[in-house]
Amino acid sequence: MGWFESFILGLVQGLTEFLPISSSAHLRLTAAFAGWSDPGAAFTAITQIGTEAAVLIYFRKDITNIVSTWSRSLFDKTLRGNQDAKMGWLVIIGSIPIGVLGVTFKDQIEGPFRDLRLTATTLVVMGIILGVADRLAARDELGGKHRAIKERKALKDLSVRDGLIFGVCQAMALVPGVSRSGATISGGLLMGYTREAAARYSFLLAIPAVLASGLFELKDAAEGGHVSWGPTVFATAIAFGVGYAVIAWFMKFITTKSFMPFVIYRIALGLALYVLVGTDVLSPHAGESGD
Repeated sequence: MGWFESFILGLVQGLTEFLPISSSAHLRLTAAFAGWSDPGAAFTAITQIGTEAAVLIYFRKDITNIVSTWSRSLFDKTLRGNQDAKMGWLVIIGSIPIGVLGVTFKDQIEGPFRDLRLTATTLVVMGIILGVADRLAARDELGGKHRAIKERKALKDLSVRDGLIFGVCQAMALVPGVSRSGATISGGLLMGYTREAAARYSFLLAIPAVLASGLFELKDAAEGGHVSWGPTVFATAIAFGVGYAVIAWFMKFITTKSFMPFVIYRIALGLALYVLVGTDVLSPHAGESGD
């Protein structure tokens, strides 16, 4: 991997990680369209450490309070009813599905799941689901002429059941094209949470899974020597800087705007990908090593 390639892929990772459009799909497609080798699941996992570092800094107050209160609640029973202590347990519980499925389907994630036909399908299907969830949220927030506005749930209303459902939604993002934020935000909206609450929990929930995945891939890469370290670290740094700017913009955007632009983009990209693969402009395995 060259420096220019790593710059572009780091930029793509930072721009797409927190938007509901799938960073893994865009990394895969960027490589395919440019005629580069598929950066692979290891590169994706390592560069995600950069974007998660942006999450740690942006939500540093929330994370500090959660970690501190949760840790102290292990020894102080009076803190166990505190919202931050509960959130600590809910992030742990919500991380279980992706941990179990990530290990179970590791070979598929690094192989068959990267087929561009599957990517096209997940882009379209999850785009439709996000669109439906967004419409339901908008209906509740705006209300109707003869109907009272429905109160949507905040993070303080998060239960163990809902945390697990969020976790299952996050695990779906193991398949390129699904989108971690897209799946978890859609799940949250369908369960009745506000856009801001669904997005905030989505970002917090991603921290253990992404950091664990990235560190696991770092260990494998160090032992196997199959990663171009200079360009990969460079791409990770680019992803961090761009990712931080995107988080700040996205958290403001969702307070007043609809997700429909992302829905339209996902569906259009998925359909275009179907056409390109169906007309043999792109191979479904374009960019893969040895293709």
